[in-house]
Amino acid sequence: MRPAVVIPVKSFTMAKGRLADTLTPRQREDLARTCAETVIRAAAPLPAYVVCSDDDVASWAVSVGAHVVHCTTPGLDVAVAAGRTAIAAEGFDHIIVAHADLPLAESLAHVAREGIVTMVTDRHNDGTNVLSFPLASSFTTAYGPGSLDNHIRAAEACGLAYETIEDASLSLDLDTADDLSELERRRKDNS
Repeated sequence: MRPAVVIPVKSFTMAKGRLADTLTPRQREDLARTCAETVIRAAAPLPAYVVCSDDDVASWAVSVGAHVVHCTTPGLDVAVAAGRTAIAAEGFDHIIVAHADLPLAESLAHVAREGIVTMVTDRHNDGTNVLSFPLASSFTTAYGPGSLDNHIRAAEACGLAYETIEDASLSLDLDTADDLSELERRRKDNS
């Protein structure tokens, strides 16, 4: 199995819009960049491919050692499809898709399992923060509300076995003020 990590990354200046009532634009930009750097470090030793439409993000990705896949069409599923095509062309046979807003990410390689779909849930057991599947399969992503259930149905429709993984370091994504409070709580608990 030859996995690669695909990380869709929005423009840092536009990211984290749902936190506009809590953080300044500069704070949101810094948070988005810091989280994305954390996720890229967690990808190691696997190669990381950043999918983006923003030239500043592309330059940043190269500066931190990631490959860049340009995708100007909006949408998370479209970005993942672009990343999937790019890594398949490079000879990889398994994809790990990781959101760029996982501030506690430590490792991603353990998510890939030979021949099956694996999903790391968000802390609400609704979303899919990390997703892995074999490239040769007909599996397609289905991000959005209820993506965990969507991905389970997609795996079943393809006849693929699947596994849901609970991983505290990957379960927290930062979308709301409550998520920021949870991050602070976890950091205090670990200090």
